[in-house]
Amino acid sequence: MLRFENLGKRYGDRVVFQGLHRECTAGCIALNDESGSGKSTLLGILAGAIAADAGDVWIGGHSLKAAPAMAKLLLTYVPEDCMPSPDCAGRDYLQRVAAARNATVSDAALSLADRFGLTPHLEKRFEQMSFGTRKKFFLTTAALGETRVVIADEPAGGLDAAARAVLVDLFRTLAQTRTAFFSSYDEAFAEACGATRLSFAELAQRS
Repeated sequence: MLRFENLGKRYGDRVVFQGLHRECTAGCIALNDESGSGKSTLLGILAGAIAADAGDVWIGGHSLKAAPAMAKLLLTYVPEDCMPSPDCAGRDYLQRVAAARNATVSDAALSLADRFGLTPHLEKRFEQMSFGTRKKFFLTTAALGETRVVIADEPAGGLDAAARAVLVDLFRTLAQTRTAFFSSYDEAFAEACGATRLSFAELAQRS
């Protein structure tokens, strides 16, 4: 589902990380490391939002370098700050993502949105939404199209207890057939998702 090899990133003279690798099948993986270790940078690289200085990423067998369009068709990316554009309405955003994946906004996606409490917010613009509401719209897009991988940066951040329970159920369901790779400081949330916990040190190890 998700594979990366020899990933490296630096900013000027500072090496953020190097030599990271992993092959992920269906399941949940929680990246748990200290603040400033480069978690958001790694997730951005895995989603194709940030360019790596070394290595490559494969989503569903498609290289982000050689076939980025095909790879991103199979990917849901939930950055920490979910703001596609301030004047985009929630329903329009779901329709835009579905169209990009050659799909429609299905009943399953609308049902997930309703479980997240998003039905009253479908016509609101993102600039009118709370941090948590914006994040829930991005998480809902995991139900659009035939995605194989979800990359999420602190997905439970900004969510209340009810929404966190929906997210745990979503990740557990996705983990049966897909890869959910996310960062989280919340050990209880990662445990509830049944996630395998990894650190940068483990991603740099070779067996």
